[in-house]
This record gives sequence, C-alpha cells and structure tokens, in this order.
Amino acid sequence: MQNRSHLSVLIQEQAKKYGDKTAMMYQDFGGTEWKTVSWNTFADKVKQVSNALLNLGLKPQDKIAVFSQNCVQYLYTDFGAYGIRVISIPFYATSSEQQIQYMINDGEVRVVFVGEQEQYDKAHRIFAVCPTLERIVVFDHSVRISTHDPNTLYFDDFMKLGEGLPRQDEVEKLYSQANDVDICNILYTSGTTGTSKGVILTYGQYAAAFKANDACVPVGENDRVIDFLPFTHIFERGWAYLSLTEGAMLIVNTNPHNIQQAMRETHPTSMSSVPRFWEKVYQAVKAKIDRSSAVQQKMFYEAWKIGKKYNIDYLAAGRKPPLSLRLKYQVANKYVLSLVRAQIGLEHPNIFPTAGAYVSPEVEEFVHSIGICMIVGYGLTESLATVSCDHKGEKFTIGSVGRPINSIEVKIGENNEILLKGPTITRGYYKREALNAQAFDADGFFHTGDAGYLKDGELYLTERIKDLFKTSNGKYIAPQMIESLLLVDKFVDQVAIIADQRKFVSALIVPAFNEIEAWATAHGIKYASREELCQNQQVHNMMMERIETLQQGLAHYEQIKRFTLCAHHFSIENGELTNTLKIKRPVIYEHYKAVIDKMYENTPSDGIITK
Repeated sequence: MQNRSHLSVLIQEQAKKYGDKTAMMYQDFGGTEWKTVSWNTFADKVKQVSNALLNLGLKPQDKIAVFSQNCVQYLYTDFGAYGIRVISIPFYATSSEQQIQYMINDGEVRVVFVGEQEQYDKAHRIFAVCPTLERIVVFDHSVRISTHDPNTLYFDDFMKLGEGLPRQDEVEKLYSQANDVDICNILYTSGTTGTSKGVILTYGQYAAAFKANDACVPVGENDRVIDFLPFTHIFERGWAYLSLTEGAMLIVNTNPHNIQQAMRETHPTSMSSVPRFWEKVYQAVKAKIDRSSAVQQKMFYEAWKIGKKYNIDYLAAGRKPPLSLRLKYQVANKYVLSLVRAQIGLEHPNIFPTAGAYVSPEVEEFVHSIGICMIVGYGLTESLATVSCDHKGEKFTIGSVGRPINSIEVKIGENNEILLKGPTITRGYYKREALNAQAFDADGFFHTGDAGYLKDGELYLTERIKDLFKTSNGKYIAPQMIESLLLVDKFVDQVAIIADQRKFVSALIVPAFNEIEAWATAHGIKYASREELCQNQQVHNMMMERIETLQQGLAHYEQIKRFTLCAHHFSIENGELTNTLKIKRPVIYEHYKAVIDKMYENTPSDGIITK
C-alpha cells in the first residue's frame, strides 16, 4: 500500500514500517560489489544530512545542487534537504562548466554536491564566478581535492557535521512546517535550443503525481526497481520516488553504460527507460538470432509469432486468448521467450515504463511479444513526468501513449497542440515571468508544444510542433518519426534528419560501427579508417537498401533521398546532444554544414534521387 506521507518525512515513515528490510542496492563509485542499505539506515542517513545542512547554515527554501551520477549519497542528500525545507536542484553529471555556472547563479545555489573527479573539477573551476556558492561536498572519497581549495569537503566529513543528530529538535520543528506550496526542486531543462530554464516543482505536485500514478501503475513492495536514467531526469526522479512510496527496493545503478550487466546481476522486475534502450535490446536479440542455427531461428520466430498473437492480438485488444493459444504460449514462453528475457536479466518482469521520445511501433510490439510489459507513456518536466500511460492488464493500442492519469485535464488546442491543466502541472519557470505568460493561456492551460489527438480515451502524439520541418516544396516533415524508423536497424546508432527549407529529406547517419565493421570484414572490404569505411560505395549501397526497406510506409515526400555516413558520434562534449541525449539540431547543422550542402548539390529540381 502506498505511503502518502510528505516527502520531508517519507523515508522515516517507511522505516517505521519496513525496518531492516532492504531499501536499496548499490555499488560504490568504481566498485563491482553490490551492497545493501536497509530502510532504517536510509532514514538515519537522511536525518544526519538534515542536521549537517543546518550546521552549514542552510535555511528553508535555500538551494543546494546535486551534480552527480546516480548514487545512494544522492538520495540521502535529496531527502535530507526535503526534511528541512531546502530546495534541491539536480544537474546532469555530463553538464558543462558553462551550464553549471549558469544554473548555480540563476538558482542562487549555496552548496553543490558533486559525484566524481570530473564533476568536482568543473565545480572547483567555476567556484570563483558563482557569488552565492559557499561549499562543495564530494561524494566519491577517491576524488583528489585541490590543495588550494578550503571550500570543499568529502561527504563523509560533511556527515560528521550531523553525527549524533545535534540539531534534531530543529529538524522535527521543520517537519511540522512541511507543506505542499514550498518548492521541492527546480529542474533545469537541457534545451535543444536556447538557454536552460528552471521548472518549478512543488511538494504538492509530487503528492498529486504519487496519488494519480498509484491508481494505474502497479509497482509494489515486492518489486526490484533498477534506476537507469539519471535522477536529474524527471522521469527517473518521479519513478524512483513513486517506487519508494510503494515500499519497492531501488537498485541504484551508478554507471549507465553498464546497465545490461547490472540487470543480469541484480534481476530487476521494473525499470523506467527511454525508447533507445529497447531499440538496442531489439537490435541485440535480432543480431543474436541471425547468428543462430536454422533450427534455433525457426524456434525463435515461431515463438515470437505466438507471443505476438497472444500479447498483442488478444490481450492488448482486451480479448481473452482461446485455450489452444494459451497452451501454445505456455510452451513458447517456457522454452524460448523466458530464455530471451533471462539474457536481459528479466526473469520476473513486472512493468517497464518507457517515454521521453517517439516509441517505434515495431519495437513496442516486439517487447510485448516476448512477454515484457512495456508501459508506454507521455510526460514533461513541467507535468512532473506522467501525463498519460498504458495501464497493465487493460486494453491498449500500439502507437498510442496511453490514457491520461487521474486529475489531469487534457485538451487539444490550435494546431492540434496538447494543452494540460491539473495539480501535477508546474506553476511556472523560475524567475522567467515573460516566459510564464506565454506558456499558460487565460484558462490556465499549459501549452506543451506537442501536437496530438485523443481517440477512444487514448492519447496519440503526432509531432513536436517546433520541430516540424517544412520542405521548400511546402510539405511538412516530422523528423523524430523518421529517425525512429531508422534507429531500429542494427547498423544505425544515431540519425539526424535534414529537411527544413530543403527540396527533399536527407540524413546524417552514424553507423553502429561494431556491426558495420563486421559486415565489411565478412564481405572482404578493406579500409584504413572509419572515414574510409563510411565512404565505401558497397557500404553505402547496403545502407541505402536497408533504408528503403525501413521507409516503405512513408509518403514519398517523407522518404530519405540522400544520406551521409558520419565517422564520429554526435556528442554532448561537442554540444551536439543535450544531457538527455536529444539532438541539438542547430548545432549539428552548423557543424556539418559543408556535408549537408554537398548532399543537395546537383539534384533534379524535384529533389528525387535515382539510383
């Protein structure tokens, strides 16, 4: 049963119920051994943080920031701050010095908690240009602190300030002042264009979100929930906190690159993720089957077919499978599908919420077919994550983003824009009054910038209005939809669609180099570098053939006519990706201007390229 306590005392209240039961599993920074933390220990650490923050002079609605990968210290810090009404502002661990300087100064941060060496070095370098910043606290004890830095201390030393709970009476008094109006977090959007803006999230929004999600998201105290996305991401933050209200155990994964290994070692039952994770799972499973014997391939595809019929044609449609199909599925599941799931570490899967980008119907269908309940949803930072989602055990449609959760009002406005109103919606952006006036209409509806429609109670997304491209021929193109089609291919790692004010659609494609290099070797193609491999005509022809197959369902004007294979990945470091790995199109267009212009040279007036 969900604990509806205020976030300021949630962990303490859960400790009263669960005591020495395991609350979290984690690894130390750089470690490989999985350790555990009980609810009692979790509560003790949170209280110690609250006391230590008071001893540093923090007062209600002052701000701290957390600049780190996921770790247990992150959660101790957040909940310790909530206990004394201090606002916690999360930074992505990959944020640049320029970004953190802006956020610290805009948010008037007094103390920043950092994870590892990279985060400490950045925070230390900008310390002098952040007037409000007083302290840096370092989570990882292996970090080398500068000998000329009197303002930094390790987390262990910070915790000594709260040892013995010297100011617990004050903490208890602040517990009694907890309310729903206070700001809990300010989340700065990473932004594909322009400067980051701080989304205000209150305790009341969290309370409303927990209640609404509890009604439709079946996560409970027997679940093992692994954290894959960073806690800075509202999806992971909301999901992790919801799981804690339900008494589930969190598996705190500090290294996102090792997620599949972590899953195999810890056997989670649930995880929130973005579609790219499942696209990679889909690619990996298909690649492994392609390397299997003819007999194994036949067994897998037959089981997949049965799984699709059972999970999609019947259950998703709200129909009861006939006895003959149920028996076939039991056999297929026992001897094939369960083995596929075990390879991912999902022996006992419950639910897997997925959102943050367009979900390919092909991938969604596959995940359900192998017996994993993908809960597709839609949300924003401004809505404290969930606006809508599939409901386990209820009818759903592949391609939709589920049904709106309780308490939220969804309206379709001009240009099919999705408008939102309700207790989970932000009250605005921090210190951005002009922007707030634009974001909300006279009736109090928040303008999402996403276009969509409602059908039979389910919400469907069509495009991001601001991302919609218009070709020079007057045709509108939704780039994310086309990109998602290509990303299911095992040879494709990253894609950027080009079309705005152009004669036709083209693409920059970063190949999955392990796959394309293996293909080249198998076909006797010699190359001295990745640049040479990307320019090889045989490779280009193979990729063109695969692209043409993938885009058969697109209208003629939506189809990619030319593409360039890029030898280097789009990266956060080069400013080409946001911290949530979304493409920063203006930056990519600037960096690849010469390459893009070349794709539009010597083309017929209608933009059609013939082979």
